[in-house]
Amino acid sequence: MSSPLSALLAPRSVAIVGASDNMARIGGRPLRYMREAGYDGRILPVNPNRDTVQGIPAYASIAALPETPDVALLAVPAEATVQAVRDAAQLGVKNAIIFSAGFAETGDPGRILQDEISQIARKSGMRILGPNCLGVFNPASNFYGTFSVVLDNEFIKPGPVGIVSQSGAYGAHIAHLARNRGLGISHWITTGNEADLNLAEVLHWMVDQPETKVIMAYAESIRDHELFFAALEHARRNEKAIVFMKTGRSDVGAAAAASHTAALAGSDAVFDAVLRQFGVFRAASTAEQLDVAYACARGIYPRGNKIGIFTMSGGFGIQMADDAVANGLDVAIMPEDAQEELKAMLPYASPRNPVDATAQVVTDLPLMAKYINAVVDKGGYDIFVGIFGTGPGSSSFAEPLRKTLLEATKGYEEKVLALTMSAGPDVFRRYEANGFIAHEDGSALIRALGALTRFRRSFDEAQETAPVAPGEKISIEASALSERGAKDVLSRAGLTFPQERLVAPGGDIGAAAGEIGFPVVLKISSPDIAHKTEVGGVAVNIRTAEEANRMGAEILAKAVEKCPSAYLEGIVVAPMISGGVETIIGVVQDPVLGPVVMFGLGGIFVEVLKDVTFRAAPFDVAEAHRMIREIRGYAILEGVRGEEPADIDALAELLSNLSRFAAANADRIESIDLNPVRILPKGQGVVPLDALLILRQGGQ
Repeated sequence: MSSPLSALLAPRSVAIVGASDNMARIGGRPLRYMREAGYDGRILPVNPNRDTVQGIPAYASIAALPETPDVALLAVPAEATVQAVRDAAQLGVKNAIIFSAGFAETGDPGRILQDEISQIARKSGMRILGPNCLGVFNPASNFYGTFSVVLDNEFIKPGPVGIVSQSGAYGAHIAHLARNRGLGISHWITTGNEADLNLAEVLHWMVDQPETKVIMAYAESIRDHELFFAALEHARRNEKAIVFMKTGRSDVGAAAAASHTAALAGSDAVFDAVLRQFGVFRAASTAEQLDVAYACARGIYPRGNKIGIFTMSGGFGIQMADDAVANGLDVAIMPEDAQEELKAMLPYASPRNPVDATAQVVTDLPLMAKYINAVVDKGGYDIFVGIFGTGPGSSSFAEPLRKTLLEATKGYEEKVLALTMSAGPDVFRRYEANGFIAHEDGSALIRALGALTRFRRSFDEAQETAPVAPGEKISIEASALSERGAKDVLSRAGLTFPQERLVAPGGDIGAAAGEIGFPVVLKISSPDIAHKTEVGGVAVNIRTAEEANRMGAEILAKAVEKCPSAYLEGIVVAPMISGGVETIIGVVQDPVLGPVVMFGLGGIFVEVLKDVTFRAAPFDVAEAHRMIREIRGYAILEGVRGEEPADIDALAELLSNLSRFAAANADRIESIDLNPVRILPKGQGVVPLDALLILRQGGQ
């Protein structure tokens, strides 16, 4: 994907419109930062009131510039920004960064100004970052197109961490924390109001930067979900970790009143599931976001989840083992022959895992080296963690211990090597330079290591599958569909329903029931009645033709009484199917993320526990299997208390087919409910018993 961001982040020349001699002002800070950092491009201050700005020749206007800059930094008030954008476009400037606030975030008047800026950009081909942003910086090129005070006292070193944030303040905060943690930054970009360039486009570009190994992202909303999904998929196929902080919740809209699926689909729950779908780690806190990014910064991800824990204190080792299990890590026992070897070295030690060498090894560092080497070499672990407490910070013990650890782990640099310890920042930096992940908090470290294994699994899954295309576009002529109509449409998408009969009003319902085979279910069929049970429109366990005719007549009469204006197609006669596991499947149009598929167990699991999960459409069968395994009640599908395992393969096929239909027909589909769907024993398939398909008004 070609992008203006390459020039935006490494310009050969930059104009600062509203440049100030006052280094504390918005127009003064970026000029000061670039001068002090040694930016070797040309700086063109624009200020009609001064001949020079901070010692650099200034120009009275954009039109007066002696050359067309690669980037224009606009540090003028909102009311002057539109004209500045127009002037820059006329000069042929291709990239502009707008610092000023006072646009769409302030209401309608500001939105009008922002729309005007967008129109100028579209017509001229100029790309705009902002408005209402803190800008960008690229430490490798010493380009600091920002007025953030985070750079006041100290610049940030180049490194493997990219930062993309809709919020300038949050972006500055995590940049500061990353610097304190010893992490260098490849590129720092804040997108603000996103009048043009948005977070998704920036993410996609940042993935392609070879120096970037991990990206910390912050968003309050997503403006282009298709581009966003493409960026996330691009990241995992290129093995670039994204650690995401997402805030804010939104209502899924009025469709919730008509769709059970929509009522369950809070957008935050959807966003959470979609991030999992694309292998993104969603941080619960800023501290966690930083911890995980720190662990990813080396770009080494374990091939498996087996963790070996070395400790000199049983209590600390047990705590870490508990945390490891909770985070999906396998605290596998050391092989028997390795345990015997360790026992021979230290008879009083506990060599299982956690491997407790006791404090005895502190007095014999060569023995410690042999002990740790045996754990790393013979344990078959993907991750090694050593618990060392205050030892690495001891003035007399620190350097001998560091050399011991380097000797013990030499030749195993491809493994994830981690330590917990209490020491000063300089000690942490030395261990990090030697290839260790070092953390003071053992629980936080283990959460980050668990994230590494999940990233590795997602990266591998991406390589094993091809991108999924939407299904076939299906023509839907009606403005509303009955259950019968919904099933007809969904059948064309590859879904299979039980054999049914539609009997028009006045027809012989009993005869149709006899053809289906007793017992049967009777249901009113009308595009104007979404919830049949609310009007008495369902009768179950009908066992004779006479009962079928009588109950059918009653259902029609109730429908006429309660919905006199409804168009009645008649009575659907369906087989009475029981057995299997009851589930619910649906589709909802998330207002931010587009069509998403929901799956969960039915009955109490969905009504009370809301044990459901989601995926953005479309997705393949392998992703459907991962989706199914996410629900808390998954064990029920595997078979419990002597029950046969359910046909999970058929369920995954249905979910994938439905997702492809939903993606191809998103302009027509508001929501879909398949409830209940019975998952029969393995090899016997799935049976959707009811279908509600709500069409989008005004769709094509």
